[in-house]
Amino acid sequence: MIEEKFDVIVVGAGMAGNAAALTLAQRGLKVLQLERGEYSGSKNVQGAILYADMLEKLIPDFREDAPLERHLVEQRFWMMDGRSHTGLHYRSDDFNEEKPNRYTIIRAQFDKWFSQKVREAGATVLCETTVTELAQDAYGKVIGVRTDRVDGEIHADVVVLAEGVNGLLGTRAHLRERPKPDKVALAVKEMHFLPRETIEARFNLKGDEGVVIEAAGTISRGMTGMGFIYANKECISLGIGCLVSDFQRTGETPYGLLDRFKRHPSVAPLIEGSEVKEYAAHLIPEGGFKAIPQLYGEGWVVVGDAAQLNNAIHREGSNLAMTSGRIAAEAIFQVKSRKDPMTAENLSLYKTMLDQSFVIKDLKKYKDMPALMHTQSQNFFLTYPELVSKAMQNFLRVDGTPKVDKEKTTFKSFIKARSWSGLFGDAFRLARAWR
Repeated sequence: MIEEKFDVIVVGAGMAGNAAALTLAQRGLKVLQLERGEYSGSKNVQGAILYADMLEKLIPDFREDAPLERHLVEQRFWMMDGRSHTGLHYRSDDFNEEKPNRYTIIRAQFDKWFSQKVREAGATVLCETTVTELAQDAYGKVIGVRTDRVDGEIHADVVVLAEGVNGLLGTRAHLRERPKPDKVALAVKEMHFLPRETIEARFNLKGDEGVVIEAAGTISRGMTGMGFIYANKECISLGIGCLVSDFQRTGETPYGLLDRFKRHPSVAPLIEGSEVKEYAAHLIPEGGFKAIPQLYGEGWVVVGDAAQLNNAIHREGSNLAMTSGRIAAEAIFQVKSRKDPMTAENLSLYKTMLDQSFVIKDLKKYKDMPALMHTQSQNFFLTYPELVSKAMQNFLRVDGTPKVDKEKTTFKSFIKARSWSGLFGDAFRLARAWR
């Protein structure tokens, strides 16, 4: 049994947990971080996007030794039907700057590096340790955790829950509800390995330049979801995710969606001849602002995915996780510095600080978007992608048909599919949810 008492126990060693543990240790607090995996990142094989600004606030010189893949110079957005895609992309040489803004990373490698920084800052990190429940006193205040180790109850002034979207500690202790199926997406991902020069030729890259493709449309078969492709140095991260409730409703399988996505005529040439070495499934919070649970209480705070802090519209998760972990740590440090107890009233400082950050402001801006995408998934992920594809074919195909007739055909197809009232209603609902 670990008999010593800690200032803070951090449960979880993902982006949010590492950010919290690092910030606390850097400020001289006695920190214990617990991770059930063999090492931080051992449960992650997927690629991801890293936002430099958030990590710089934690580790200013991270570029010197962090395991980064490619810095992103191009973003592509695809609206897909069964045989085509209509695309929008932005590429700028401005992103070939001395300190790039975004990078692709492989989480297993990056999280392991991040965890080492936590250790170097002075935190105690115990891996292969499962926290089974929160320890509470007779009044319900969290005073530590219980683990699967022999005599594994460990005490601390405050516990940071960074256990991920499907973590059970908070729900078992009745601190928050378990996320509902329509507030969580299940994403499946594969790593396709190719020679570096092949990746660069197929994506029009040079050196360490990178590109990200985000795709929506009929690939999700009418469900609320998106596909994605990230170019790494010697592999391509490819995956697709949809709401768990949609999988339950339709009977579609995640791997079935992924297989169709890989075989799409726009995707197959990018991964042709690749070797698939890794496959993983991962739950992602998708409920947005309205799904955020209670963020603090008597002796505890919750951060990252466990707090539903994910911007589904901009596909941002790691930056919100790191920022929430850092802000929670700063709030705890302020309370500790005043020698105040870790009560709910004092820990409410965390929410006050988070509300003032971009995290809550961005999520609040899109608070109505998740519900709109869910209730209108058939229109936004099936009907409109097919209509746009037909419109583009009409516009580009030269077959002797007068342009005015082609335009009439395109307009009629939209009216037939959605009606005038439906088109205006969709536009109004989308504009209102976007503001």
